[in-house]
Amino acid sequence: MNDVIAEYRRGVLYFDAGDPIEAAKILSSVLDEEPGNAEVRLWLARAYFASAQLNRAETHLRTLVDRDPSDHYACHLLGRTLERQNRPREALPFLRLAAAMSAVPDYSVAVQRVAGTI
Repeated sequence: MNDVIAEYRRGVLYFDAGDPIEAAKILSSVLDEEPGNAEVRLWLARAYFASAQLNRAETHLRTLVDRDPSDHYACHLLGRTLERQNRPREALPFLRLAAAMSAVPDYSVAVQRVAGTI
């Protein structure tokens, strides 16, 4: 268990250091060991998003949102992932949901940006 925690921390450190590809490799292994861990899954999705592995990010974010629709950050990041894939109609409901759940300025900016493209 301590090895898994150490690897998780190492993956987060790589992400924070600006190396999302290496972070994703590490966090993917951690998720294999802890498949139900939502925190690890979110960090992995973030690493995939940051490294433009958008299909992989979408898969993990959909899993998170399905498990917990009240996770405003996962909803927002799923919306942003869909937006980056040029799927604004699919992105907008998730972005709106995130903005409705939390008054984070970036959320409302994303809603306005995507709504303006449809």
